[in-house]
Amino acid sequence: MNIEQEILRQCIDKERKAQFALYKQLYSFLMSICVRYCNNREDAQSLLNLGFLKLLNNLEKYKQEIPFGLWARRVMINTIIDEYRKNKKEKELLEYHDFTDRNDDETLTDVNEAVKKMDVQEIQNYIDKLPNVSRRVFNLFVVDGYGHKEIAEMLGMSEGTSKWHLNNAREKLKQAINNPSPVLSPQGRGDELGAIEYKRKTG
Repeated sequence: MNIEQEILRQCIDKERKAQFALYKQLYSFLMSICVRYCNNREDAQSLLNLGFLKLLNNLEKYKQEIPFGLWARRVMINTIIDEYRKNKKEKELLEYHDFTDRNDDETLTDVNEAVKKMDVQEIQNYIDKLPNVSRRVFNLFVVDGYGHKEIAEMLGMSEGTSKWHLNNAREKLKQAINNPSPVLSPQGRGDELGAIEYKRKTG
């Protein structure tokens, strides 16, 4: 991603024309991140706008030795996670079993082999139908490259629970790929029934 430093300087100086130019340049990139974490495009658009505003407000902290695309992606993902934490529905926290590691190499291999035969949109369609929390963990781990320790801290869960959700996502993707029947929860709530022990908290 090639963003002119002059545009960034003008954005820091609050020049609206430059800010709009930067928005247009980043729109597709940031939207591609948002749609992976949202149930619909309207929510993705709201997150994108919020993330872009945070990006503008923090431009002075950007260091040129870091690729701008990498920095912008980090700001966007942090915005998404912050909104996830603040969301009232999601604040009805669940206590999950702290699942131990298990050998899921076979499942991962099956999913990887199947994914190689699909186009990007087809893969995204499967991911969109994953349960909400499992989808977030899958995106953070597989697509955005975060480790389980980071994911656990970001989403307020144990590392074992993060690993469970990754395995849950892989299992559901494997089932969906091998048998295109509705094995994925259309409402994205299947993980609340699978991970379970659960106890609602207020706060």
